[in-house]
Amino acid sequence: MYLNNKDLYIEIVYSKAMGSLTNDAKIMLELLSKKCVKKMRYNNSDDKNDCYQTGVLDMFSNWHNFNEEKSENAFAYFTEVFKRGLARGYNEIIKKKGDLKVKMYSLDTANDGEAMHGF
Repeated sequence: MYLNNKDLYIEIVYSKAMGSLTNDAKIMLELLSKKCVKKMRYNNSDDKNDCYQTGVLDMFSNWHNFNEEKSENAFAYFTEVFKRGLARGYNEIIKKKGDLKVKMYSLDTANDGEAMHGF
């Protein structure tokens, strides 16, 4: 399925009128999220999957907040919701791993002896 703004807009407006997300709208939002996550870089696949799930959850939880009276650009709206979900997921991962801080030393200060103690 090819995703374009007009079709996504129509499906979201129709879904809002029906009171629940249509299957076509679900497929379109998933396509959008898969294209967005391909552009991001992660250290491992678990982090990528966790962030992806958070972004998708945000899109499916907030789809009804799209205001068709303000804008017809559903593509940009849901891309932004997904990206913010990715960022929220990444921040949660960083907080969990916060106790694993990596110290970095400059090679310029390595010769004074003190900086070498970290190696």
